[in-house]
Amino acid sequence: MIRSIFIFALLFITLSALGQKERKYIRKGNRFYKHAIENTDTTRFDSINFVNAEVEYRKALEKKPNDFKSQFNIGNAMFKQNKMFESGNQFEQIIETAPNKEDKGKAWFNYGNSLLAQQKLDESIEAYKNALRNNPSDLEAKYNLEFARKMKQQQQQQQQQQQNQDQDKNQDQNKDQQNQDQNQNNDQDKQQDKKDQDQNKDQNKDQQQNQDQQQQQQQPKISRQNAEQMLKALQNDEKETQEKVKKAQAAKAKQNRPDKDW
Repeated sequence: MIRSIFIFALLFITLSALGQKERKYIRKGNRFYKHAIENTDTTRFDSINFVNAEVEYRKALEKKPNDFKSQFNIGNAMFKQNKMFESGNQFEQIIETAPNKEDKGKAWFNYGNSLLAQQKLDESIEAYKNALRNNPSDLEAKYNLEFARKMKQQQQQQQQQQQNQDQDKNQDQNKDQQNQDQNQNNDQDKQQDKKDQDQNKDQNKDQQQNQDQQQQQQQPKISRQNAEQMLKALQNDEKETQEKVKKAQAAKAKQNRPDKDW
């Protein structure tokens, strides 16, 4: 019995010592975290102290594995270092291990913040709703829920505007393409008309040439003998005409001669 009591007492002392070391690291991590918060402003970000805080919280977790407080603080430290993905995973993993509904609500709230920072609006909205289900009086969760909803609404409006712009752009492109096709068709019609006109001209020219050839072919051919006879007849006609002219001139001269010589 004494041995058993001694063993139990030794075990209690060991667990107490481990608990004291774990709390020591948490307190040290809290000092780094608080110092980083106090030194953080709009122009400077104290990432070094947040890193140191995370290191101390992890030391505390080694001394007391699965400790909700240490895991929660590690998630906060990573969030302050802009490790949003890692922070979100950390809070998601400890939600079901929260000792009470209030702590579970806090884990859901910080999980929602990590999702919101990653522009995962739908997931963050659900996380804030779960935070309020576990802690309905959390005003920050209510505010962040409304903020995420407004961001979602703005995102939808922007998407709708972009969709309308894309539709207008497509309509303009289609209209330009139609005008281009119409102009191309008009050019093709003009070219076809010109081609048809040229073909008609060529056809008319060919027809005229054919008619001329046909007329030439239809004209009677004159033999050489007939041509000589026609030429001789023309010469005889011209000779008779000249003789008639001479006779007429002689008769006129006779009429103009005086009847008496003086």
